[in-house]
Order: sequence, then structure tokens, then C-alpha cells
Amino acid sequence: MKRRRFLAGVASASLAGPSLSLPAQFFPAHAQTQRSVLKFVPQANLSALDPIWTTATVTNNHGYYVYDTLYGMDMAFKPQPQMASGHEILEDGKLWRIKLREGLLFHDGAAVRAADCAASLKRWCQRDSYGQLLGKVTTDIVAIDDATFEIRLSRAFPTLLDVLAKVDTPPFIMPERLAVTDANKQVTEITGSGPYRFIAGEYVSGSKAVYEKFAGYRPRGEPPSRNAGGKVANFDRIEWQILPDPATAAAALIKGEVDWWERPLADLHPMLARSPDIVREATDASGRIAIMRLNHLHPPFNNPKVRAAVRMAVKQEDYMRATQGDDTSLWQTCRSLWPRGTTYYTGEQDDLMPQSLDRAKAALAASGYAGEKVVIINPTDFPDIGPLGQVTGELLQKLGMNVQMADSDWGTVVQRRGNRESVEKGGWSIFHTTGPATGWSNPALSLLVRGQGAKGWFGWWDNAKAEELAEAWLHAADEPARKTAAVALARLALEEVATVPLGQFVIRTAWRKSLSGMLPGSAPYPWGLRRV
Repeated sequence: MKRRRFLAGVASASLAGPSLSLPAQFFPAHAQTQRSVLKFVPQANLSALDPIWTTATVTNNHGYYVYDTLYGMDMAFKPQPQMASGHEILEDGKLWRIKLREGLLFHDGAAVRAADCAASLKRWCQRDSYGQLLGKVTTDIVAIDDATFEIRLSRAFPTLLDVLAKVDTPPFIMPERLAVTDANKQVTEITGSGPYRFIAGEYVSGSKAVYEKFAGYRPRGEPPSRNAGGKVANFDRIEWQILPDPATAAAALIKGEVDWWERPLADLHPMLARSPDIVREATDASGRIAIMRLNHLHPPFNNPKVRAAVRMAVKQEDYMRATQGDDTSLWQTCRSLWPRGTTYYTGEQDDLMPQSLDRAKAALAASGYAGEKVVIINPTDFPDIGPLGQVTGELLQKLGMNVQMADSDWGTVVQRRGNRESVEKGGWSIFHTTGPATGWSNPALSLLVRGQGAKGWFGWWDNAKAEELAEAWLHAADEPARKTAAVALARLALEEVATVPLGQFVIRTAWRKSLSGMLPGSAPYPWGLRRV
């Protein structure tokens, strides 16, 4: 793509000079000697702070600093106790009694109680796609005493531990007074019981977020493993520096002004590789999926024939080269809503995604499309996502659609995609994002294939058959039956264009060699990380 070559050229030229050193207020002179401070550049601006309210990955990562979970998933994808000390399963699987570890405290000094856990789970079950499946068979979640609560079910839910331990958008535990907040509104105070306290007074959206080590946190004794085990905080303070310009972030990392850059632009990796002080590594071999999400509530994409025309036109190679560059060892096509390498991937569905502009034009001409405006909300500060929108805009113009690019920062996209009004009233038609392959790997985890309508993910695809298949998978008697349901569900979701997959890629993160103890896994957690 011409745009990528231009971006790379600008970045390389800019980095040749000294002008990209950051202003002094970002990096005080004494900061170089502060061994207990970690400076981290996240993937995007942290604009939403409630990880239950949004599925934004940057907010999910923030959530792991501040909050803790009842269970965690280890590197073998086995649920392990986290805040919980253990559980009992009674009444043929219809009653789960969970007991908390001793000494758990919230950041305001209050003890963590079973009532906090019950309220947090109830709120989370209203927002999360897996939680909603649990909610359908939950008759109540009640505290028995301060250390014990019960999940009472109308029928056995065999994957309940998987629900509580899920990695992406997990059920973080909040104080009851915050957990009773309407699930469709953000909490107004960020108080958890995790390893770090969020310092609200130093938070500036678009610039900085600060976390300080919580002295009252008691990590588990096991080694950290994905989002399970002992979350040992070795840094007294972690500062997230929001640096949307990739060249500026690269210069800061090379000069030692920051310690860790979560997602370097693919074009800048060769430059980072030339620095003897920087380590680059893909910490999650399963990778991420890029997707296009369409709004099913309003024209033109409330028309399935129009959606199908767009699906036919998508050429995944264009999207992957635009965002990830020309190194094909880092990306691959994935014309399926089950990612490659996961249990239910059965091959490329080229009959539904023929990557043919001519076929797409013919389908659009026969669809009844009447020139309705297509508004693409697109971030200019997110290199893994912004180019996806640019490729889609060019593609739809070639199809003959009336396209309007609504460029903004990622934080604005995160906020606006919740707007269910028409485009004339501030709504949207298309947005793009990415997500972990392992987090979208089965019918309970993946919000991409769920037909929950108004209760579902942004785009609000409504399909009762899809929900029947998700429940059939959940309660299937054996793995062959689960696979049958899963394959049928992904096929249905792609036929109906609930989501358009755009390819699968691997992210390489980069950090200074002065750090040791970097964990493998799918997210940038600092547990066990220290300065050498």
C-alpha cells in the first residue's frame, strides 16, 4: 500500500534527527535513576476506565492492573484459583459454593467480601457474551457469609470455571457499592483489589495514566502464568505514556526514555532491531484477528444482501499488508470466524469470501442499495486498526458506495461505537478492531458469532438460530457434538455477515534489555518484571 510506504518513510526520516525527544515534563531528569518506575507505551489511548462496560483491549489490560479475578487461566488454559481459595460443586452441578482467600483488601482499605463478588458477577453477566450464557441458567448469586458465596443454577453449567477464569474481558471484582452501577453505564470510581492502584489525580486521557503498587495486595505463591498465579509487583510505580505517533514512541524506546512499547509499528521493527539495547519478541504465538464490524440496525447494512456484497469484495492480503507490512511470516489469511490454530477452524471459506470485486459489484447492484451513506468510524492513532478503515473506505468506493470517513482518535471510536442512532444522529456504519485468537476461539468466548441483538456486541446482529447453536455447543454431550454446533454457528455468522474477518497476525512487542522477567502470554502484564 502506498500509504504504508509513505508512513514508513516519514518515520525513518523523522527518527534520523534529534527532534523527537519528548518534552521534559514527560520524562523528568531524575527519572533515569528511578529503578522502581516503569515507563510503558500502551497500544492506544486509555479513554474508557471501566473494563466491564467496554471490550477495548487497552481497558482490559488496565483492568488487570487494578482488579483481581476469582479464577485465572494458566498457560495450559486450565482454570486456577486466584481470589478464591477453592469451591464445592453440589446438587448435581446446580450449586457452586466458592470461598475467598483470607486477607483480600480493596484499595480503599475495605475487606473484600462475598457480597462484592456476587454483585460484580451479576453486573458482568449482563455485559459479557459468555456471562450472558451463564446468566440464562443462574437463579441467584448470594453471599452466605463474608467469605463464602453461592452460584445457584437451574441446570448444570459444566464450563463455569472457564467462565470465571476467562482471559479477555474477565469478571473483575469491584466493591459492591460500585458493582451495583447500571451495567450500561461506566463506574465513576476505579477501586479494585489488584496489585496496582489507579492514581486518578494524575490521569489525563490522551497523555498519561499512572499506577502505584498496592501495599495491601497479597499475591498467590504460585509462579505467574497468563492471568493466573502470583502477580508480583516489583515496580513501585508504572506510568503509561500515551504516544500515538509511532516515530516518537520508537525514538523514546531507543533513547531509554521509555522501557517498554507494547505494539511497535511493523515498519519500525527493522530500526528497533538495530539497537543493541532492545529486545523484540512475539509473546503470543496464536496471534490476533483483524475484523470489520457492520451496524445491523440501520441502512444500508440492515440489508443482508448489501452486507454480503461487502463480504465478497474483501481481499485479506490488502488489509494485512496495510497494517502489518510485507513480512508474510507475521500474518496469514483467515477466511473463517474461527481463527487458524484453534479447535474449530476447518479451513478457508472461499465460497463466502471469494475476494472478487466483480462478483461484489454484481451482488450490490442486485441488493437494492440506494446510495445510503456509509460512515466508517476510524482511529488515526492506532496503527494496527487505522489502516484497516482506510482499506475498507477505498474498497467500498470502488464498489460504488457512498462512503464517509469519520476519522478520530481510538478513544472516540470506543465511545461512538456504542451509539445506536442513525448516522445522521451521530451513529456509524462500520468500525474495525482486532482481538486475540484464543479469546475468539469458541461459541461462548467469541462475541463475533453471537446473535444477541440489543444485548450483544456493537453491531447488534440478531439471530435466534445463532443463539440456539451457542447453547447447543455449551450443553453438548461430547466433543463431536460441540464441533458440529461450532462449525454450523461460524458458517451462519459469516453467511449473515455478523462480522467480516480480515486476517490473522502476530504482534511483536519491544522492551529495553534493562528489564528481565518478561512473561509469555497474550497481554502486557508486568507481573514478575524487574529492572536489572
